[in-house]
Amino acid sequence: QVLDTKDLQVFKVTVNGQDAKFCFGPKHSFKGTPLEITFPFELRRGQEAIVEISFESSPMSSALQWFTPEQTSGKKHPFLFSQCQVKLT
Repeated sequence: QVLDTKDLQVFKVTVNGQDAKFCFGPKHSFKGTPLEITFPFELRRGQEAIVEISFESSPMSSALQWFTPEQTSGKKHPFLFSQCQVKLT
């Protein structure tokens, strides 16, 4: 699987709780850098997977935006969202 990133530092990726291998593809000047994730198992058609990515953003991570807790419906936790799109391969 390939995800769009821009100026992120990725520490760990898990899929359904299992460690997954990951690497970055070539950096593009304005498109960012693809994050290529290799699942630790074969994904069957219709099977759901929970992908967790431990990362750190930077001020240059323009496609990431945060809501403060006060801006969310529950008012307790911040919320991170991305304007990037998944590229399924």
